[in-house]
This record gives sequence, C-alpha cells and structure tokens, in this order.
Amino acid sequence: QVQLVESGGGLVQTGGSLRLSCAASGRTFSRYSMGWFRPAPGKEREFVAAISRSVSGSITRYAESVKGRFTISRDNAKNTVYLHMNSLKPEDTATYYCAASDDWSTDWSDFDSWGQGTQVTVSS
Repeated sequence: QVQLVESGGGLVQTGGSLRLSCAASGRTFSRYSMGWFRPAPGKEREFVAAISRSVSGSITRYAESVKGRFTISRDNAKNTVYLHMNSLKPEDTATYYCAASDDWSTDWSDFDSWGQGTQVTVSS
C-alpha cells in the first residue's frame, strides 16, 4: 500500500487547463501502475487515464471522452503522477482521484490505494 495525496484542482472556465498532481509516499512508487478516476452516474469510479510501471517506457491509456485533451505522466524520481487537463469541458467537473495498483489495469476495482481526491469545476 502507498499513501497518495492529490492537488491541483480548482475552478476554470470552459476551454481552460489544469494540472493535477498526485504525490506518493514511500520509496517504491516506481513499482505501481497509476490511474486517475472520477465518479460518474451509475459507477463507483469512471476510468480517466492510467500509466504503467514500466521503467524503460510507460504504457498509457485514456478514456475516449478525454483522449486528445488529457495527458497522464509520471516522475518516479519525485514520486509523483500528473494529469494534464486541457480544453476542459463542463462535463469534466468532478472530484478526481489518484490510485495505485500493483499491476497494469484500467479497472478501479484493481486499484488498492486511493487518494482523497481533488475537485475540478469547469464553468460553462
């Protein structure tokens, strides 16, 4: 298990940008796959983006609704994963949660460690 703390949320207008950060405690951050999720109607968590634990090159995957607008990245030296959010839309409004998994996944149930979330609000 790893402890995660999100930051970077805020209020933006449609078309604006935010960069969310997720800081992890401990010295084993690089072994985890990391993901970003948000609540959605009828779901506990909706997948947004994920990045693998690979050292030589990370695999990334995005939800179709954010592909081309959001970018996930990680800096293992800083124990931090980022979500760069561009061209934000009102429907992106949500609490965004960072999560860690021992293996590659985009399913929220496979992630064992969760942050407390950071609020993103996009005005119309």
